[in-house]
Amino acid sequence: MKFSSALWTVVGLFALKSEAVTLTSTSSTYTVSADSTNAFQFTVSRTSCDITSIKYLGSEVQYPSTGSHIASGLGTATVTATSITYSGTNYIKIACDTSTLSHYYVIKDGDSTLHMATYTTAEPSIGELRWVGRLNSALLPNDDVSQASDVSGATSTVEGSDVFVVGGQTRSKFYSSQRFIDDKVHCLSGSTMKACMVIPGVAYEGSSGGPFFRDINTNPGDSYNTIYWYMNSGHVQTESYRMGLHGPYALVFSRSGTPSANLDTSFWAGMSITGYVATSGRGYVNGKATGVALATYPVVLHWYNSVAQYWVYADSSTGNFASPAMKPGTYTMVLYQDEFKVATTTGVVVTAGATTTKNIASTWSMPATTLFQIGDWDGQPTGFRNADKQLRMHPSDSRMSSWGPLTYTVGSSSVSDFPMAAFKDVNTPITIAFTLTAAQASGAATFRIGTTLSFAGGRPTVSINGKAGTTPAAPTTIDSRGVTRGAYRGWGDIYDFPIASGGLVTGSNTITISIASGSSGTTYLSPNVIFDAIHLFR
Repeated sequence: MKFSSALWTVVGLFALKSEAVTLTSTSSTYTVSADSTNAFQFTVSRTSCDITSIKYLGSEVQYPSTGSHIASGLGTATVTATSITYSGTNYIKIACDTSTLSHYYVIKDGDSTLHMATYTTAEPSIGELRWVGRLNSALLPNDDVSQASDVSGATSTVEGSDVFVVGGQTRSKFYSSQRFIDDKVHCLSGSTMKACMVIPGVAYEGSSGGPFFRDINTNPGDSYNTIYWYMNSGHVQTESYRMGLHGPYALVFSRSGTPSANLDTSFWAGMSITGYVATSGRGYVNGKATGVALATYPVVLHWYNSVAQYWVYADSSTGNFASPAMKPGTYTMVLYQDEFKVATTTGVVVTAGATTTKNIASTWSMPATTLFQIGDWDGQPTGFRNADKQLRMHPSDSRMSSWGPLTYTVGSSSVSDFPMAAFKDVNTPITIAFTLTAAQASGAATFRIGTTLSFAGGRPTVSINGKAGTTPAAPTTIDSRGVTRGAYRGWGDIYDFPIASGGLVTGSNTITISIASGSSGTTYLSPNVIFDAIHLFR
């Protein structure tokens, strides 16, 4: 039963009761109540789709001056309310439609969960594709990253309009990110309640960026505390945006416990929303991943095309994997050694109601003779200096260890003596000192630098025992700040510098790494790269 806005205007104040879910209308709002043990109610503007009130356990959770909404607010939308009974359960659905976007809110009997889904045919012109909840800071003061995203009480600005100093520490909403593959629940919490975004199942299928993409999750502030789900953005963007259905996802309220990531979304099959594909209309890919040291690295499988993306961890003992339920289509399939891409295959066909078997083997091989290696080929700056801090603070933060310039001595230095990033204006050149025997020094060799992300056209240049190597071509530009916002993943460029016979000597050798770029910048916004691994071999 669907109620048009005209009907609501004539009736005025009216209540539709469906057991434990109630819809009430005025000329300007819809209010939905789930009369559960943990009482829950929300109010939506009938003109803008903004949520103007959220009440949980009798307390007003919504910030009163600015609503919660999709993107930066739809401004105007056609907002309708529908009562639905599906599989014996009663639901209220609020649909907000524009020419290029439909956003849905669903509440079911006795459930303190705001279920949502968003369908797009074009990227929003009113801000990034995200759902943002602006919540009561007194009731929900805490993020789940040790307040790294809490900018309340900021006394100065470090960078742009999004990195600040609070109590001597750098803080930013960007420091709340988690990898998509792991980010199924993130929360704001207080002493009496918890509010969590839950991104279950295949909710990320319409997002962009792959399994290791990160984006803003939370941002406590002075006026209100914000919780987000970013479906896509230009923050270190490496993939075109996908249109279609994003989600389903949910804002879940509880007294204290963290909700399960395994939120049941099967009822959406009965909600009549655009773009929803039920499990029965999907297929699967099963197989075995080989060629990766299972005892050393997590193994990740990733499928993508222009419509959808999926991922799964392989079994850590056998390498066997089973995909999530995927939309029918033809996919590219990628194998990762942790976050390092080691194999790609194309033409993987998924058919509704069927399972495709497709094995995949790593094509990455290590050279026969390693003279030294710093770090690991895992697609991340793991182990390097400040890599343990970079996700949650700015490089200038006093809690960071010195960036250098540093000298790493092979055989005596630890991995943490090598910086995770080289900044043209801060810590170059980086020096590597090493000793070779006559046998090790004989013949040609290759010096390889693996990077995960570059900024402002930065790429490494080297000098080997005083002889400069060829400057590589500029990498593909990613038009976004990276390391200063807690990002480390980009294109994963690898640079090989050939060393002719005689270029290495018996005894002491030195390699220095600097940064080349045609762009300018100062301190931590100077051209830079983040390292994956450093390798000298033949």
